[in-house]
Amino acid sequence: MPGSRKSEISRLIPCFNKVLRHKAFADIQLIFPTLPHIHDLLVEKTSSIEQSKFIFSGNGKSQLNAARQRFIAYSCADAALAASGTVSLELAAVSTPMVIAYDMGLLSRLIIGAMLRVDSVTLVNLVSDTRDIPEFIGKRCKSQLIIPALEKVLRVPGLQAEAMSITMNLLGRGEPGQGTRAADAILARL
Repeated sequence: MPGSRKSEISRLIPCFNKVLRHKAFADIQLIFPTLPHIHDLLVEKTSSIEQSKFIFSGNGKSQLNAARQRFIAYSCADAALAASGTVSLELAAVSTPMVIAYDMGLLSRLIIGAMLRVDSVTLVNLVSDTRDIPEFIGKRCKSQLIIPALEKVLRVPGLQAEAMSITMNLLGRGEPGQGTRAADAILARL
């Protein structure tokens, strides 16, 4: 999942393609859940990947149906290579092991790097206060670093299970939905 914006895909897909074309992943079927506005771009940018791949963007009938399709794809996956962002929480919700990678333009990297006060940007790592999800951000977003991490995640997928479970529990897994919790908080104040 190389992101949800055209600029992210253009920046990340060359690195992701190098990773996915590596011999260690030659027999893996690839699934690319994406959004309708970037579907064609993703098809074009992944044309050099020879493995069997399925790129889908939902059927357009409803956002809810598209979200269900993404979650089904996530839950069927043995592992994910994903851009940094909320997708890490979606993957954790269905216990899909992951490797996170992200890069940005040099100026953005310098500005954000100077402002950053945490040693991780992956939401699962931050919420669980672990560093179990491998992340390759900025100048570390290199295929030669990502490949061994993704191989390890496929070889030993359970290493991230506790961090994902902690994250989902802290975010309210099994509790009433956000709307219900908000309504209960308002009623408690009345």
